[in-house]
Amino acid sequence: MNASASSPRHGFSLAGFACLAAVGFLAGCNRSNQAGGPPPVPEVAVQTISSRRLPLVSVLPGRIEPIRIAEVRARVAGILLHRVFEEGSEVKAGQILFEIDPAPFKANLESAEASLAKAQASLFQAGTLAKRYKSLLAVEGVSRQDYDNADAAARQAAAEVLAAKAAVTTARLNLGYATVTAPISGHIGRALVTEGALVGQNEATQLATIQQTNPVYFDFTESSNQVLQLRREIEAGTVKRIAAGATQVHLLLDDGSTYQHPGKLLFSDITVDPGTGMVTLRAEFPNPEGLLLPGMFARVRLEQAVQDSAITIPMRAVARGADGNATTLIVGADNKVELRTLKLGDAVGQDWVVLAGVRPGERVIVEGVQKTRPGGLVHPIPFSPEQDSPASAATPASH
Repeated sequence: MNASASSPRHGFSLAGFACLAAVGFLAGCNRSNQAGGPPPVPEVAVQTISSRRLPLVSVLPGRIEPIRIAEVRARVAGILLHRVFEEGSEVKAGQILFEIDPAPFKANLESAEASLAKAQASLFQAGTLAKRYKSLLAVEGVSRQDYDNADAAARQAAAEVLAAKAAVTTARLNLGYATVTAPISGHIGRALVTEGALVGQNEATQLATIQQTNPVYFDFTESSNQVLQLRREIEAGTVKRIAAGATQVHLLLDDGSTYQHPGKLLFSDITVDPGTGMVTLRAEFPNPEGLLLPGMFARVRLEQAVQDSAITIPMRAVARGADGNATTLIVGADNKVELRTLKLGDAVGQDWVVLAGVRPGERVIVEGVQKTRPGGLVHPIPFSPEQDSPASAATPASH
């Protein structure tokens, strides 16, 4: 009885276990089939390549130079009595700067004026005698020789008057030079001599320096190779020269900021420095605030030409191989990835100028590069730097 009663319960347990095993096997097969299916197509952010008008910009170093500079010197010898300007101030042309003792020059002027008066008196006497002899010669009252002697004496007296006038002018000039004035308007530095010094004794002693700093020059240099390459590109038609007077010149200060006033290019030298192989150029910048000081180092951004149909791609889309060649990944019309080798030009902001390797209208992968491989399928979405895309967590391509 007990044996027969327990047998059905044991049979039910075996059947239940068999059913559970079958269900588990089917579930395992289903999971196995799912794991062995095709992987999902990776999503990448792409940017459509286009051409644009691109100026060719060179960044070149140089220094600020005053537009005019004058060394104030003593033009006559004497004792310096007064300095009548404030060191480091702005002065105007004709403003009095120094005073040299004028007493000796006043005495010289008075002596020259006395000599002139004496010469004029001698001229009057000689001229009167010559006129009298001329009237007597007509009636044979004097000989021809006497008249000629009187006329020569009158002419000599006239010459002595001219010499005396020149001496007066020189003495008056020397007296004027005793008051030293500013030859130009500008910023004057420190006085190089002090009161009581003897100046101008054997040479024109330098007293101070005036520099005109509004506007200012910026002298910089460019490699002759760069100049030659630019001319070849212009001749080949790949770039166009900017019209005269339209060249954009901007100054980059030593602290990294951009100077607020644009400048203009004045000239480029026609000779190459044999020691450095550089060509000298000059630009002019307004300096109303006095921010630019002579001798200051800076760099200039110079637009020398323009390329009408330049192709650029983001730097983050470019990778460098072990051989140093630049490459990028292109998404074709069938959404398959293609590897392209690039020939790069200059960097423009966060982009590279591409000389060869891609064409306008093609799509370049900007984000999600690590998810793809050449020949594989991808799901492209437009790249939007302002928004976080599914591929935004991707590591940028090395470059």
